[in-house]
Amino acid sequence: LDSLNKDDFYQVANSTDVFARTTPEHKLKIVEALQSSGQIVGMTGDGVNDAPALKRADIGIAMGQKGTEASKEAADIVLADDNFASIVRAVEIGRNIYDNLRKTILMIVPTSGGEALVILLAILFARVLPITPVQILWVNMITAVSLGLALAFESAESNVMMKQPRSPSEPIFSYYFIWRLLFVSLIMVAGTFYLFEFEYSRSDNLDMARTVAVNTIVFGEIFYLFNCRRITEKSCTVQGIIGSQPVLIAVTLVIFFQILFTYAPIMQTLFKTTAIDFQAWYKIVLFGITLFSIVEIEKFIVRKYGKNWQ
Repeated sequence: LDSLNKDDFYQVANSTDVFARTTPEHKLKIVEALQSSGQIVGMTGDGVNDAPALKRADIGIAMGQKGTEASKEAADIVLADDNFASIVRAVEIGRNIYDNLRKTILMIVPTSGGEALVILLAILFARVLPITPVQILWVNMITAVSLGLALAFESAESNVMMKQPRSPSEPIFSYYFIWRLLFVSLIMVAGTFYLFEFEYSRSDNLDMARTVAVNTIVFGEIFYLFNCRRITEKSCTVQGIIGSQPVLIAVTLVIFFQILFTYAPIMQTLFKTTAIDFQAWYKIVLFGITLFSIVEIEKFIVRKYGKNWQ
């Protein structure tokens, strides 16, 4: 290693698996060589001579039992049990947390976009507002918090450790996320407008039509929540539907509050809602199932043809 120039050293560092009898300077240069090729470097060590490399690495990991105080001070993480398998487990947990963050964003942003587009299009085309501002406040207060929060407790997907490492420069809002945002938003808008207009023409009751519109948005979000439990993997499985207790609890609470929103006299007074019949509920649930099915088809197409796009 001492006889190699800088370029040769970097090439050797990126093509060799094991180095023996390395000096502190060698360790530091190996870390820098790997980082120069765009890799995220985790460095483990327990001695004073490991401190420079631990400090330079993206994640310095010192041994908690056998490590010196110098190595612990230089490191970002102290491995309490000195077991390297704990590092693998930590990576899995970290990937799961990141995935759950993406799932939450994938859930909240498109549904909020659908609500905003409903109002925007109604104003642009000089139509009656399908939902009022106070009803939008209700939807955001009930669904965005409860349904979005439920995804934070998702367990790791089966292939989480088989995925390629994520580039540090990769944005959370990838091209696929932007596409999904627009795709689901447009479905939400189309379903909400259609059921609002259908109910308004059928009953000639604006409050009833708006009640249907609000429930359409909420139940669309409920069904879409199950799509978001797996970003591109299939959700139409037993595990995908009933495999998460927090999701089931959140969905149950939202349905309960929507029943109160629709039928409780005090809620009808506050939010200008009214009771709706079975035919309206049938169309609302059918829209939710349709939304879920369309997104599942979209995910199948992405899995088969758009792996580089994700």
